[in-house]
Amino acid sequence: MQGPSFFDLVGFGPEGWGAALLTATGMTLAVAVGGFAAGSVIGAGITSAKLSRSGALRAFGDGYTTVLRGIPDLLVIYLFYFGGSAALGAVGRLFGAEGFIGMPAFMTGVLAIGVVSGAYQAEVFRGAFNTISRGELEAARSVGMGTWLRFRRIIAPQVLRYAIPGLGNTWQLVLKESALISVTGLVELLRQSQIAAGSTRRPFDFYITAALLYLVITAVSSYLFRQAEARSLRGVRRA
Repeated sequence: MQGPSFFDLVGFGPEGWGAALLTATGMTLAVAVGGFAAGSVIGAGITSAKLSRSGALRAFGDGYTTVLRGIPDLLVIYLFYFGGSAALGAVGRLFGAEGFIGMPAFMTGVLAIGVVSGAYQAEVFRGAFNTISRGELEAARSVGMGTWLRFRRIIAPQVLRYAIPGLGNTWQLVLKESALISVTGLVELLRQSQIAAGSTRRPFDFYITAALLYLVITAVSSYLFRQAEARSLRGVRRA
């Protein structure tokens, strides 16, 4: 007897996994967006440290980017998950709780992706900052602009403008890193594909569907980043 077709399996009928796959895709996007946003905040802080006049802060910033870019992403996820679970277990025992208390998988994903992408985004922000003309900053100081005013009117707009291509590349890395969160049990796109493949014994159908969904997300995000870059460079294109 012939089994269900590919379109039956990935569709929304009685035998279809379409709704589950779309829900898992939403979870993938939630983890990726949360991790990217956390990484942007971390990256901005690390960039400030790397550009600081303080030797200790520069050393900290350089050490952060070196370590986080050198450790495998999967290992960072395990460290957050098991380290966080151990900390929660210790707190739980203080209040009489027993047994294993697991770190929430979604929080693990956002934090782990955030600290890793923060290292890459810090380098993107630093490179963008270095494109700003030193003369502009000196001129701003000479007319009495304070630190916050210089940042708001000169530094931030130009850093964001020239960081967009690098941030687009970092986003693609974050999107792929989100698949690693499946090891914590979070049912994102890859994990849902594994579950469906095991239940139906049709692994190729679900893994190719997951690949296509990742490609759709990548194509849409690439288009949005290109549009943002084009808009940010209006009136400032160089020969």
